[in-house]
Amino acid sequence: MLRVAVVGSGPSGVYTAQALLNQSLVPEVRVHVLDRLPTPYGLVRYGVAPDHEKIKSLQNSLRAVLEDERVTFVGHVRIGGADGVPPARLAELYHAVVYCVGAAADRPLAVPGEELPGSCSATRFVSWYSAHPDSAPDDFALRARSAVVIGVGNVAVDVARILARGADELRATDVPRAALGALAGSRVREVHIVGRRGPSQARFTTKELRELGALPGARTVVDPAELARDPAYAAPDGLPLPAVVRRNLEVLRGWAVRGEPASSGTAYGPSEAAYGPSGAAYGPSEAAFGACGAAYDGVRRIRLRFFLRPVELLERGGRVAGVRFARTVPDGAGGVRDTGTYEDVEAQLVLRAVGYRGVELPGLPFDPVRGTVPHAAGRVLRDGGPTPGEYVAGWIKRGPTGVIGSNRSCARETVASLIEDAPLLARRPAADDPLAVLRAWGQRPVEWDGWLSIERAEEALGRSLGRGPVKIPDWPGLLAAARGEERRGPAV
Repeated sequence: MLRVAVVGSGPSGVYTAQALLNQSLVPEVRVHVLDRLPTPYGLVRYGVAPDHEKIKSLQNSLRAVLEDERVTFVGHVRIGGADGVPPARLAELYHAVVYCVGAAADRPLAVPGEELPGSCSATRFVSWYSAHPDSAPDDFALRARSAVVIGVGNVAVDVARILARGADELRATDVPRAALGALAGSRVREVHIVGRRGPSQARFTTKELRELGALPGARTVVDPAELARDPAYAAPDGLPLPAVVRRNLEVLRGWAVRGEPASSGTAYGPSEAAYGPSGAAYGPSEAAFGACGAAYDGVRRIRLRFFLRPVELLERGGRVAGVRFARTVPDGAGGVRDTGTYEDVEAQLVLRAVGYRGVELPGLPFDPVRGTVPHAAGRVLRDGGPTPGEYVAGWIKRGPTGVIGSNRSCARETVASLIEDAPLLARRPAADDPLAVLRAWGQRPVEWDGWLSIERAEEALGRSLGRGPVKIPDWPGLLAAARGEERRGPAV
């Protein structure tokens, strides 16, 4: 019997387990799917927007794998770090370990003012409205009148849509109670989605883009002048464009003809010294900022902006008050160059959505430039050579690219390498009862019955609020639910 540990219960981890079950060269395989959280499904539970029910339903197919008798879900087990099991010790318990730990960090903007209160990663915002237990109980949406989302991928579109969507529309979802209350009291009137390059280089899918134009109580606005700077937009029939780019440009073209300008900021050239450093002399742009709130007509604006590169986050009263952008234009080589002109856009909330990044797991080799574990067809490389018994799949293997389905082929490649190594791996010792050893090492695993108990507790919480299942957003609540204990005190 081949015993394999898969670290991570998101799509890449579950698809790895599925590939192990579906292969026929090694007839007896037992898989333990380990996760730091007491809940399975990874970003499908904690990253997919709550109003994307079709994508969230992917949990059903992931569940079928985790319920297979050859698979054991082992939640609430830490690998690496001061209180976790080192990879070297984990390798003592299994014939092979596959790390599918994703890319947990976000990429910074690396501009002045990025650390101001009111500026944070879209990842943190997503964790907040998705009830991730590591998330702080922030009231992101309560005070901001204008929000800027920097990035033009699906994550940027997701967070902009949640900011612009009415709380009543989210009541039927599993958004936690505190986040739903904060969104119900939101003062956000404008949401800017901003990219440094043009629309043909944006990374969102057409389905996500179209959803912005279908939100009740919101209006999506695009500046025709900004679109026209993109050669692909100006002459779409003369360039060999991917189908998704053509569809996106068609959607944007429809929004651009509405006649409402996308810009609500203040543009200026390099000689206008009044706009200098972002201190008290925020200057002439304050008047324009004030007008943004005064002109509110009950309809939230989602402003898609292009060819603007963030260069500074501006401060007022100790918090972020706006974003200074440098205007860019295509450089003729697929990139952009600055024009020497700038624009300030009001924002009391700034969310960066410019990509994820892998995080080093102590005990595993790590490429800090790529943010991945060095590998050859999924085999972990140490000192340039493969180490049979250690493998990677998913984002920690290839970087944060592709869609959820991309993890299937990635997992199959890794499993093919593992099965090829199986004759060697089977000769290595493995524990008869790895869970008993993990408990002896101080871990407190939550198995599948514990997860089912959490599900029941979330259903009960939802019923008490007159809603469907509502996520438990904190560690004490999740662990108490896993033990079948009744929660004491209000759920946040």
